[in-house]
Amino acid sequence: MEFDNAELTRTLGYAALVVILTEGGLSTKWREIRPAVPSAAVLSTVGVGVSVLVTASAAHFLIGLDWQAALLMGAVVSSTDAAAVFSVLRKVPLPKRLAGVLEAESGFNDAPVVILVVAFSRVPFAPENRYLLVGEILLELAIGLVVGLVIGRLGELGLGRVALPASGLYPIAVMALCVLSYAGGAILHGSGFLAVYVTALILGNARLPHRPAVRGFADGLAWIAQIGLFVLLGLLATPHDLLDDFWPAIGVGLALTLVARPLSVVVSLLPFGRRLRDQALISWAGLRGAVPIVLATIPRVAEVHDSERIFNIVFMLVIIFTAVQGPTLPWVARKLNLSDSEEPLDVDIESAPLERLRGHLLSVAIPKHSKMHGVEVTELRLPPGAAVTLVVRNGSSFVPLPTTMLRHGDELLVVATDAVRDQTEQRLLDVGRGGKLAGWLRDTPRRK
Repeated sequence: MEFDNAELTRTLGYAALVVILTEGGLSTKWREIRPAVPSAAVLSTVGVGVSVLVTASAAHFLIGLDWQAALLMGAVVSSTDAAAVFSVLRKVPLPKRLAGVLEAESGFNDAPVVILVVAFSRVPFAPENRYLLVGEILLELAIGLVVGLVIGRLGELGLGRVALPASGLYPIAVMALCVLSYAGGAILHGSGFLAVYVTALILGNARLPHRPAVRGFADGLAWIAQIGLFVLLGLLATPHDLLDDFWPAIGVGLALTLVARPLSVVVSLLPFGRRLRDQALISWAGLRGAVPIVLATIPRVAEVHDSERIFNIVFMLVIIFTAVQGPTLPWVARKLNLSDSEEPLDVDIESAPLERLRGHLLSVAIPKHSKMHGVEVTELRLPPGAAVTLVVRNGSSFVPLPTTMLRHGDELLVVATDAVRDQTEQRLLDVGRGGKLAGWLRDTPRRK
């Protein structure tokens, strides 16, 4: 039985993208990407525009697509893939200033690209309305941002104050809020994808109960979404047609990777004074994944001329260039001297409420290179009302003494009352960043 339902693939692809963006937002640390948001915002708008124009020109002059098909090609492949970027950045130790730009860009740029692809897929095509198109993009992004902020803040307040009857309901509630955010943005003719990412970013950085369960649930759903998405896209593709468009995919891919992406990065980051090697790494790390292939189904549904060829070229381009860029990214980072494998990482703290006991159970993981290594339990100087109750080391658990020295790879269970929960978490983060003397000068009264 032949599968050729582009409309179903597009619809399920949108649903999968909502799940993937939700997981990405929940796992992104706001304090790490906050300095990078202006750069990422420009990359996701001005950078996308530059990339679309350069790639479209290459598609028109190199492989003979008409201008509507060429612009569609440029728009479809100009979005970096959130799932691919999030996955690679978890394995490649990049400086936070660069990782933040790449994470934020991959979360932001789906929204303007979807708007462009839908606009270029209109029949008849009207290129003279480009000024109205820019205004439409800005308006939809603004609506999506507002919807995401409102639902994210309301969700943070609601989930933080209402005790649900079971811990398993919290992940479902968070996912429901993110889906509601997408629906709200779409109904108001805004960017639902931007709304989803903003809502997930707010909820992921809020002090919500059972955050480990929420993130684990979202991570599992994102994996299912990615697997199902690739299965659908594989069913939609025809192998012998893909091979016919192998060399056009190579030509457009080289233009995108070696010209369009670097030029968009240089133009976008020029006001921010980024170093050339930073720009080089950001250029090479513009990974594509399933999202551009999903976007390539939009012109097929609209029955645009050459839409099947666009889909085949994008499919081949994504497979070939992702297979090249992803594995070589660590090598490129080392050659540019931008690998931060020795940079101290924050301790990973997760919190679960103990409602009846009016307390919290903090699960603390000490990562490699954390400055909490070598600190004795008593030197943590936790506030009264908090205590380290258990240490898990090399698969074995024990109750620590005040003189027990903590090590890389340890997992701690810390019990804290409601009153000192925030203070306890901040103290653990401070020690992880600054060692046993963190805050000593501030906490110790000055001698006269």
